[in-house]
Amino acid sequence: MQNRPNVLTIAGFDPSSGAGLTADIKTFEALKCYGFAVCTANTIQSDTDFEACIWSEEKVIKDQIEVLLKRFKVDYVKIGIIQNWKVLLDIIDFLLEKNSNMKIVLDPVLKSSSAYDFYELSIVTPEFEEILDKIYLLTPNYSEIKAFYPDKTIEETIQHISNKTNVLLKGGHREEMLGKDELFTKQGTCFVLNPKNKNMNEKHGSGCVLSSAITAYLSQGFPLLKSCYRGKRYIEKVLSSNTSLLGYHKF
Repeated sequence: MQNRPNVLTIAGFDPSSGAGLTADIKTFEALKCYGFAVCTANTIQSDTDFEACIWSEEKVIKDQIEVLLKRFKVDYVKIGIIQNWKVLLDIIDFLLEKNSNMKIVLDPVLKSSSAYDFYELSIVTPEFEEILDKIYLLTPNYSEIKAFYPDKTIEETIQHISNKTNVLLKGGHREEMLGKDELFTKQGTCFVLNPKNKNMNEKHGSGCVLSSAITAYLSQGFPLLKSCYRGKRYIEKVLSSNTSLLGYHKF
C-alpha cells in the first residue's frame, strides 16, 4: 500500500464542519492525504450565523506544531484564520525554522461567509509584506484582494503581490464571469481557470476547501497550475453535491 503524504492545516474550528479544520481534514482524506490539524481559534457558528471567535494562544499553536513536526515529516501546510498578521508571521517563521523547504498555502480569511469581520486582519501591516515573501501561494477572493491595498486597483494589487508570491484569485465573488479563477505566478504568467460544472450551489467554507484541495495536490507532486486546476474541479464537485450550504466530500 502506498504511503500518503502528510499535510498540515492550521486553522479555526467550525462546529458546522463546513469550513475550518474539519473541512480541511475531510478534503485531505478524500484526496488521499493524511491530515494533521492545529487549532488557531474556537468559533461559535453554524453555516449561516457567526457569533464569536475565541483565539488560541500563540504558544499553544506553536506547541501543537512542535509536537507534530518532531515526529512527522510535513512539507505542505495550509493556513486559514489567524488572529493578526504578527501572529501569522511568527507562526510562518516557526514553521520554516523546522523545515526551510516547507510550502505554505495561505487562505486569507478577512470575513466569514456569514459576514463576521476579523477586524485585526483588515489593515495591512509591515508583517503582511514579509508574509508574502515567505509563502508559496495566496488564495484571496475578490473582496479580500480589494481590502489589502485600498489605494491600489485590483490590477496594481495583483502585480504587487505576484512579485512576491503566487496568487490564485478566486472567482466566487466576481460580479461578472462568476467562478472564473485566475492564477498569477511569480514568473509573471497568468492562467485562467474557468468553471466547468454549471449545476453548483453556494457552500459555507468553499474557500477553505479549495485551498486545502490545492495543498493536497501539491503534496502529491503536482505542479502549481495542475494543483489549482484539480483543486477547482474538486470544489466544484463539493458545490454540486447537494443544495444545502454544507457540501459532501464523498461523491
